[in-house]
Amino acid sequence: MFFLGFAAGLPFLLVFSTLSAWLSDYGIEKTTIGFFGWVGITYSIKVLWSPIVDQLSLPYLGTKLGQRRSWMLAGQLGIALGLLLLALLDPQQHIALIALAALLVAFSSSTQDIAIDAFRIESAIQEFQGAMSATYIFGYRLALLVAGAGALYIAEFFSWSASYLCMAGLMLIGIITSLIVREPNGGDASLTPRSDHDTLLQWFRHAVIAPFSDFFKRQGSFALMILAFIALFRLSDITMGIMANPFYLDLGFSKTEIADIGKVFGFFMTIAGSFFGGLLVIRYGVYKPLVAGAIMVAATNLLFVALANIGPDIYWLMATISADNLSAGLANAAFIAYLSGLTNRAYTATQYALFSSIMTLPGKSLSGFSGLIIDISSYQSFFLYAAVMGIPAIILAVIVMRHDRARN
Repeated sequence: MFFLGFAAGLPFLLVFSTLSAWLSDYGIEKTTIGFFGWVGITYSIKVLWSPIVDQLSLPYLGTKLGQRRSWMLAGQLGIALGLLLLALLDPQQHIALIALAALLVAFSSSTQDIAIDAFRIESAIQEFQGAMSATYIFGYRLALLVAGAGALYIAEFFSWSASYLCMAGLMLIGIITSLIVREPNGGDASLTPRSDHDTLLQWFRHAVIAPFSDFFKRQGSFALMILAFIALFRLSDITMGIMANPFYLDLGFSKTEIADIGKVFGFFMTIAGSFFGGLLVIRYGVYKPLVAGAIMVAATNLLFVALANIGPDIYWLMATISADNLSAGLANAAFIAYLSGLTNRAYTATQYALFSSIMTLPGKSLSGFSGLIIDISSYQSFFLYAAVMGIPAIILAVIVMRHDRARN
């Protein structure tokens, strides 16, 4: 799970905040950079093809590697190809091609995520899912460090092309892991639909309709409230995320300072937050940490407002990064444990993809307008806007917690 978490985390920033730093470094306007946030919607709509990943076997690879491993490998190969293409392109001359290459990376990465989530949940019983999630998060966060700080260091001392070439090579970690791990036994056997109508209809019912009907049957009328909570929980931090690196650059920090403080130091703060969040889940259950995480994530946006007013103060940057990453680590650890507990193992990949897609879609959709908001107003207004968007998540976290207590 550590190596698979690394493979899952590596491409994310390369089509998100690292990409925005690259574009900003080449003088691309903030409105255009903001529109690149919509590439991330691919992660949010992966539920549309999750039934295929969940139930259909890939030709040849499915026979040789099994259902989960074959789809993980296919996604990893697509990511590597997309990163290689990005390394060969110039933002000032090929902005449309960069968007298409980023879209390939995002699509392949989200497909890999579907398979890895199913692999994780099916490889261990419920009691071990917290440990599996924590290990996965550690690998994922280490990859974010490499794709964030590592990519900035390489770009500073060599070039952005060299940076993306190195990132493409690091996908070998995931490729090798997919080739050597054991295929899990959980979940239903995959289906390969034939051309006859009855078989196709049966496959559609089992792979597409059944996972959703199962969720609503188990949760009853409260299912919509759960989905609303999932949709809004990370709205605040996802919306502001793509503009973090352009904000630091515009404020006057160098790429090395951003890498040192925002990425390396921030990495350890996130790991600390994830570890603390895991302990809180063990001690208090999942709901109290969820509420605390929602409050902390919304409140830390106010520190970015203060940083925008103060200017390039390295110590204030450290304080802001500490609070922001501790909050994010704690909230995500609790949230992943919560989502894992909602799934039915008969439809692991599809249901988890549904939850994770709903979790990111609103934030990714709104993030596309982030550059436009900054261009017509200010960074201060934008971060205040992000903080206010965290309030509904706090309210819904309390409602979900009280509902679960009343039911049990």
